[in-house]
Amino acid sequence: MKQLLEELFTQYYKAVYSYLYSLCRNAGLSEDLASEVFLEVVKSIGSFRGEADIKTWLFSIARHKWYHHLRKKSRQADTELLTEFLPSTGKTPEDTCYDSLLVQRIYELLEDEPERTQSIVNMRLEGYSFYEIGTKHGISESSARVIDFRAKAKIRRQHNFSESQ
Repeated sequence: MKQLLEELFTQYYKAVYSYLYSLCRNAGLSEDLASEVFLEVVKSIGSFRGEADIKTWLFSIARHKWYHHLRKKSRQADTELLTEFLPSTGKTPEDTCYDSLLVQRIYELLEDEPERTQSIVNMRLEGYSFYEIGTKHGISESSARVIDFRAKAKIRRQHNFSESQ
């Protein structure tokens, strides 16, 4: 039996591969499907009745593997296409969780600051310019920069201190 399977593989692998490649035009997928075809042959060689040519039987298995692949693919969301529309952060779920905890910690540390400082830092995080922030608070653009810088430096120091404990 083993010798028969080896002969079938040696004699027909290239033909099965070529047939599958003609269907999908993808070398890697053709190799995978051809391998699946010969795995199926190993499982079902005992049920081959010999009513058709062996090559016809192999191509029939290959065609069924191809159809199975298409059905499976159509049921799955094409994640490659979805990722084209979503911004890629390159972050793992752990990184995202850490970032969320970090933001929460920053807001906790910011609560200890005066209301004006909190407002300046929040406005800056929302994308306002220092000119706009200064105008809203009745201070110069430079003062808004200094307040923002000092608040963020203090938060960094406090955060780094709490991490090292």
